[in-house]
Amino acid sequence: MTRVPVQNPDGTPAMSTKASRARRWVRDGKATGHWNDAGIYYVRLVVEPSGRKVQKVTIGVDPGKSYTNIAVQSAKATLYLAHLVLPFQRVKERIGAATIKNGKVIKNARGRALHRRVRRGQRINRKIPFEQRAHRQKRFDNRRRDGKIAPSIRAAREMDLRIVSELSKIYPVGSIVYEVIKADVDLTSGRRGARSGKGFSPVMVGQKWAIKQLQSIATVKTVLGWQKNGNGTSQIRKHLELTKIKDKKAQTPESHAVDGIALAATEFIRFGLVPKIGYDLHTWIGSVTITSAPFRTIARPEYFRRALHFDKADKGGKRKRKGGTITPFDVRCGDRVMATKSGETVIGWVGGYTQTAKSKNISVYDHNSKRLGQYAPSKVRLIRRSNKLCVA
Repeated sequence: MTRVPVQNPDGTPAMSTKASRARRWVRDGKATGHWNDAGIYYVRLVVEPSGRKVQKVTIGVDPGKSYTNIAVQSAKATLYLAHLVLPFQRVKERIGAATIKNGKVIKNARGRALHRRVRRGQRINRKIPFEQRAHRQKRFDNRRRDGKIAPSIRAAREMDLRIVSELSKIYPVGSIVYEVIKADVDLTSGRRGARSGKGFSPVMVGQKWAIKQLQSIATVKTVLGWQKNGNGTSQIRKHLELTKIKDKKAQTPESHAVDGIALAATEFIRFGLVPKIGYDLHTWIGSVTITSAPFRTIARPEYFRRALHFDKADKGGKRKRKGGTITPFDVRCGDRVMATKSGETVIGWVGGYTQTAKSKNISVYDHNSKRLGQYAPSKVRLIRRSNKLCVA
């Protein structure tokens, strides 16, 4: 049974309730309905509740490089599931010297590093001696890497943190269970995938930073997915009879979100020793109920941010505007809209526009950045301003 999150009048989270009760509260004026950035409908009470006692609610986070899965679980029900499509590869391409897709370099698609080199080269007069050129001295030591996180990994972890933060506002989260990895390189043997603990991985730096940020929300417990003592992610998933498929790209709960449920369930069950007369028994201790829950796929809109200009100037030395979220119409890039054409209505996100002397069109995309079509501005209606998330 789907549960609806509840907030107290002061905005603090309360225990979720049945959908029928939430509808009755809104109808009778006892609560108001709202949507949060994670795509969840919740109600906020107008009057003070009879009590503020809450049960234990846990968030399970299974982070990855390209995908992260999150589950909100209580002892009696599964409350929420999410599959996050992380911006790791996109940020990596834009930071680097060129955009690479399917192993090929895309022409006229340059990263931030190459743009910086081009701008530096434009202001240097190579006709004068080297000592007289416009080379400035460094203002700070940019070779210190203590605690530095790669931009691609930081962007992925910040997206995880944002969703967990949104969930903590409407669920009384008592703890967060976070799956961690060890070094993916063994320095002694040189083998990848070794779990000796000797080595370095940018992913490990990112997860250490993420755990520190999550501790400001709730108590964080870490779990190793591969550990063999019965309390690893895979062992708990098998005990709960949760089916997992191998295709991590599939936007279904079975692709990865079941691991989030297994992680959250570690707060309610564990594999341990139960003393018995004459012998000791190793078995599962505790109980948890897995139910159906709302499932959301969340991604970031893939529009181009405002750049200085195109590298190559047109005739007359004019450079075209490049990127940005502003359009000549009432909507902006990243806004969620409803568009109609030929009697067919779609809901998506604005990704760009075209404007010529003969026509004006707004491009609408789905959460996977696949264009749904181009629509006349009069046929596009705003649903919600951009929150930099596409929730499907």
